[in-house]
Parts: sequence; structure tokens; C-alpha cells
Amino acid sequence: MRTDDGPYGPPDAGLPAPTSVRLGDPRREEADWEGRSLDAGTHSIPVRVYRPGPNPYGWLVWAHGGSWQAGSVEHWHEPVMDLARVSGCTVVSTGYRLAPRHRHPAQLDDVLTALTWAGEQAEPGEPVVVGGDSAGGTIAACAALVRRDRGEPLAAQVLAYPPLDPDCAAPSYSRVPGAFPAAEDLRQAWRRYRGANGIAVRDDQRLHSTPLEAGRLDGLAPAILAVGDLDPVADDVTGYARRLRAVGNDVRLRVFPRTPHAVFLTADGSDPHDPPLRHWLGTALRDRLWPRKETA
Repeated sequence: MRTDDGPYGPPDAGLPAPTSVRLGDPRREEADWEGRSLDAGTHSIPVRVYRPGPNPYGWLVWAHGGSWQAGSVEHWHEPVMDLARVSGCTVVSTGYRLAPRHRHPAQLDDVLTALTWAGEQAEPGEPVVVGGDSAGGTIAACAALVRRDRGEPLAAQVLAYPPLDPDCAAPSYSRVPGAFPAAEDLRQAWRRYRGANGIAVRDDQRLHSTPLEAGRLDGLAPAILAVGDLDPVADDVTGYARRLRAVGNDVRLRVFPRTPHAVFLTADGSDPHDPPLRHWLGTALRDRLWPRKETA
């Protein structure tokens, strides 16, 4: 199933063209991958599963960006393959239903379905992680809240420059004139995604459209966050990192200099002394998970 058809919304027009960079040894082969469809009852969810090398460890469910209205597993193919190679994880790149045809919590439900499936594939004791870039990072952060509330722990949450404030009120939204995404465009995207209400309730459980709505942020999966200093959402991300730390969560944050939004999709160099954002995310996740494997 193509993610630019049916419930998965419009094509990827207007998104940055993804480019691939060989991270580490340029002679490394591509990760093996396969496309699948997950049964979600009323619909199917398209995913691509990337397995790097013969002995991957851990499962990472990755939600793509696109302002909750665009994006696809096809468009994110090369960047997610890079992420699998560097992290050493099996990465499940998941599609999800798109706004405005489908509003919150449809997107969150689809990512949670992919997480459940990944957990069923994992070996006993093998860690499961959620992550995403931009709007996908927002959904991933909300999925981490749901999993905490359900008593279904995750080994980590990996968040690349997620927008978190529907009002786009922080100073970083006006710090760099003309920066993408523009505050008014993003506010409109929030409205299309959330509709009239940002919180849904199902079986007495609150399903948040942004983690800033949550009444408590303690007890969450360890967070790996990355954002550029030229990104309009920079203050959202750094502020969220502070809030997570303040209530005792394990947080690793990196702010990349001279870096705009949407760089997960781009190949911006692989200097081992100053790795690009995408490489850093994979390395940070590997550093968290693989010592656990070695001591298991």
C-alpha cells in the first residue's frame, strides 16, 4: 500500500528531497528491508522494516514528519535506512493516517499499533523504542506517555526536533526571519491535526496530541532529543528537555549549531568529530541499548 493514497493522505510534494549519506565505513552494505501492512482492524498501516547486518539488537518504531499532513515511508526510506545502520536496531518505519482527513488520535493509534507489533516480534527482553522526526517526534512523545500509563515500558524515546506548542509562542519561532516552518503555517497544521480538542479519552485514558498537555511527565522512557539552533521549534525542544529532567527522567539533549529544521532528511556531512543530527541520534541510541545487550 502506498502511503500517498487513500487514508494516508496527499503526496509528498513540498517536502525536502531526502538524500542518503554513508555513515561510518562507506563500503558498508545497505540494510535489508521489507515492506509490510499491519492490520489495524478498520484499516491497514504500511510499514518498512529495516534490519542492519546479521545481529541487530532492539526495535525502534519511527514516525515520519510532514506536519501531520504529509510524508510517507517511501519518502523517508534512505534516512531511516541510515538510522538503522548506525543504531544497530531493527527499525520499523511506520505510516499513519494523515490530517485533515484523519485527526488526532488517529495518528497516535497507528504508531501505538506499530509499537505493539514490534514488541511481538522482539525476542524476550529485547528493548523496544519509539521515535520520530518533526511531527512524527510529537506523536512519538505522546506514544511514550501512553505506554507509561499502560504500564508498558519503553527502553527509550528518540525525538528529532518535535513541535510541541500549538500556539508556537516561544521566541525561537521569530528568531530567524523566514525560517521553516513558519509559525503561522505550523499553527494551521496544529489546527488541522488536533481539530477542536487536543486530548482524546478512551477507556478512561487520556490520549494527548502534545506531551505539554500531560498532567505529569515523570516515569517516562529515557529521552534522546536533538534540534538545530536555527530551528523555530528549538525552544519547544530545549524547554521539554528541562521539564523532563526536572521530574527525574533520564534526558540526553544536543542542540546542533547552524542547523535548521528537517535535517533528518538531508545528508549534511559525516565528520566523526561533529556528526550530523541523524548520525548522532543513531549513535546515541546505540550507546544506550548495546551495553544492555552485552550485560544480558
